[in-house]
Amino acid sequence: MAESLQHTKQRIRSVTSVSQITKAMELVSATKMRRSQEIALSSRPYAFAALELLANLAKAVGSSTRSTGSTSSPQANSGQAAIPSLLERRAVKHTAVVVVTSDKGLAGSFNSTTLRAFEDFLKRESIDPKNDAYRFIAVGQKATQYLLRRAGRLEEKYIRFGDYTTVEQVKPLVERLVTGYLTHEWDRVIVFSMHFRSALRQEVVLREILPIDFKNIKKAAKEIIPETGRFADLMKESGVKFFEEGKREVHEEEYLIEPSPEEVLNLLVNHLVLMEIYHLVLEANASEHAARRAAMKNASDNAGELIDDLTLIYNKSRQAAITKELTELTAGAEALK
Repeated sequence: MAESLQHTKQRIRSVTSVSQITKAMELVSATKMRRSQEIALSSRPYAFAALELLANLAKAVGSSTRSTGSTSSPQANSGQAAIPSLLERRAVKHTAVVVVTSDKGLAGSFNSTTLRAFEDFLKRESIDPKNDAYRFIAVGQKATQYLLRRAGRLEEKYIRFGDYTTVEQVKPLVERLVTGYLTHEWDRVIVFSMHFRSALRQEVVLREILPIDFKNIKKAAKEIIPETGRFADLMKESGVKFFEEGKREVHEEEYLIEPSPEEVLNLLVNHLVLMEIYHLVLEANASEHAARRAAMKNASDNAGELIDDLTLIYNKSRQAAITKELTELTAGAEALK
């Protein structure tokens, strides 16, 4: 009985130590989540405006190209608008797939949800991950380990982006994606990442980054605007809408572009792609910290319940031991009479 009491007491001490660790991690994750959430939310207006500008410029160049391409004269052809390479669509022979996860574990279902969505995509499209037509790029240690095990190869890996990713940290990833597209290493770039909806809700999004397409930009812009919360209320109060339904999607006449839409696009398109991917990583950061905070809170709550159960068991065992000793003393005293 004494050994059983000692064992239970040791378990209580062990669980208490674990509970202290998980509570500390919960507080750290909550602080990081609030900070990363502020960064992600504050970047949304810029990302929103950048995507809208990109869509309008892309549409302007597309309209110019269609209008000049409708004639067959050499003069018309020589004056035809030149679409930047990142806006040109071509036959898809190779696809770059970017999977964004965390470097560390203990983040609840954050990584598993993203990887499960990636697996569903492979099954839905009947894709063999070992097929050379698909090039995999990992962002985060968990994605690196998973893709190496699943596909047996990696085109690139990017780890240790930090708790609060900066634009400078994302630049190597963006430069690699853009360079690969321009050199025809791949003809399409898609990204799997977690999108931050709220502290309790995150969801996986699949976005086609390259080639730049108006419909994909519109979809990404709608995903950026949250359904509820401070930024959603601000958007409603301001009356800002992205491509109002039932109206023309783009108003080229609102822009006076000098020297030309093509030259402006050539300068801006890389930067706008950088900001789009940077925003994706920021959303993933916020989602990671939110998921880790929730996981640590659940662990702390479970540890508290386990401590209560073990304490009850310990008290019952101790009471039983005391009762047994009293019974033995009473029986011995009676036997001496």
